Amino acid sequence: MTQEWCNFLTERVVNNCLAVADYATHTSEPSSDIFSEAYKEIRTFLAGDPFKQFIDSMYFYRYLQWKWLEKRPVDKHTFRLYRVLGKGGFGEVCACQVRASGKMYALKKLEKKRVKKRHAETLSLNEKQILQKVNSPFVVSLAYAYETKDALCLVLTLMNGGDLKFHLYNLSPGGFDEKRVQFYAAEITLGLQHLHREKILYRDLKPENILLDDFGHVRISDLGLAVELKDNEPIKGRVGTVGYMAPEIIKNEKYSYSVDWWGVGCLIYEMIEGKAPFRQRKEKVKREEVERRVREDQEKYSEKFSEAARTLCRGLLHKEPNFRLGCRRVGPPEDGAEEMKAHAFFTNADPTTGREPVPWKKMEAGKLLPPFCPDPRAVYAKDVLDIEQFSTVKGVRLDASDSSFYDKFNTGSVSIPWQTEMIETECFQELNQFYINGQLAPDLRPECARSNSAFNSTSLGLPTASNTCTYCLNRLDTGCVCQMCKSLHDLRDISTSKQKQKSVTLSKLRSPHGESTSFLGTTSSNAHSVKMNNSCSDLTDKKIVS
Repeated sequence: MTQEWCNFLTERVVNNCLAVADYATHTSEPSSDIFSEAYKEIRTFLAGDPFKQFIDSMYFYRYLQWKWLEKRPVDKHTFRLYRVLGKGGFGEVCACQVRASGKMYALKKLEKKRVKKRHAETLSLNEKQILQKVNSPFVVSLAYAYETKDALCLVLTLMNGGDLKFHLYNLSPGGFDEKRVQFYAAEITLGLQHLHREKILYRDLKPENILLDDFGHVRISDLGLAVELKDNEPIKGRVGTVGYMAPEIIKNEKYSYSVDWWGVGCLIYEMIEGKAPFRQRKEKVKREEVERRVREDQEKYSEKFSEAARTLCRGLLHKEPNFRLGCRRVGPPEDGAEEMKAHAFFTNADPTTGREPVPWKKMEAGKLLPPFCPDPRAVYAKDVLDIEQFSTVKGVRLDASDSSFYDKFNTGSVSIPWQTEMIETECFQELNQFYINGQLAPDLRPECARSNSAFNSTSLGLPTASNTCTYCLNRLDTGCVCQMCKSLHDLRDISTSKQKQKSVTLSKLRSPHGESTSFLGTTSSNAHSVKMNNSCSDLTDKKIVS
């Protein structure tokens, strides 16, 4: 196999890989270092002649085309808007759909006047920049960021299954069973592990910030209070939600990742017991009393807790951060998740509760079935009429001095989520159209790419006929196949400012509601377009779970 596909690898490297692989077969967890030595040689090899050949091939121009499409301007006409799902701190959250691909997202609006009135420009930009860095199946990710006349818009992963608070208090009063708690706690741990490895401190873990997707997997959401730790240096600041803030935050001491593990402890306790450890739901009590309980009182455990669950919560809710579970390891502070993973709650089976050891690799790959799957016909959110309207912001004017902040926010699509969207919705099949007989399309040929003039057969020095398309040279009477070439050419001649003003996109995407639309502007024959538009045509058709 290596002689046929990787003949540039030395025999020593191949033997070392085989030795590591053989050792890994005798351990419980597969090693991630099996191919580490081979990676280095492969990268060195690919940086040589293969890369030069790639630059000279049509595939390089396909890559440039792909990146150009990715960076096209994004505005309100890129999306269809559906029902309001809830409220954020600065505006409403609603469902939306990308017109070109049919992909569904959640649109979080930050009203410009409300942001300015609260002097929250830095906070809003910080949330956007942190979301842009996140790439984990256990944390809500950012797909697009753009602005309208009145709002800054974050287009995020759509989680149709509702939040844990809704499920805990509306559908499962009294708490979840431990098997379900274990699954959610494990996925939350993986989400925190990703954030901490990116040097991001979350600081606001609570049931309403944990969202379920269509299949029952959970993600951490709302990174408005998250902060990036420079060189893992501890910080100070009283932020969070009353009843979930760690003792060191309340005492105004310096803190690090320990406060997130405290939040995990509060969350696990609440999922099992059906109420928070230091404050009951709707309890009328002053903030000072809740903070006193957090600092001084020991949480109480009922018979709902197994021994493993009890020791887990006690470890996570330790008043002293240095002795808290997730903070005891000698290694890097961002690796506290490994200590969590090793706890008996995740490693040992319990026949009485139905818990099984968590196969972490399978969970990371999304191969485990969740213990609960949301009803696809239901909307796990408040009725639209029950969601309070935002009042009009008065006494605030937007002026030219705000534009620099808006420019930092308005960055369009985010690379990995956009590429994932193109692949999942099969739009890449429409984009990846090669020219006649596999040749490079005229508008992507090097000699044309260097010129800003119109791309046609005359500029290419190619023969033309009266009934021949001047873009792809295909006979008009047999059907022109150059829609992509022509669209690219038309857009290339439009300045960036004009694109912004007129919201020009690759295709004329302002199709009637529910109509199947191609990414390139023609009616799509792909089944995914019809399926997406029919299934997501109107979220208000779903029943409301209360």
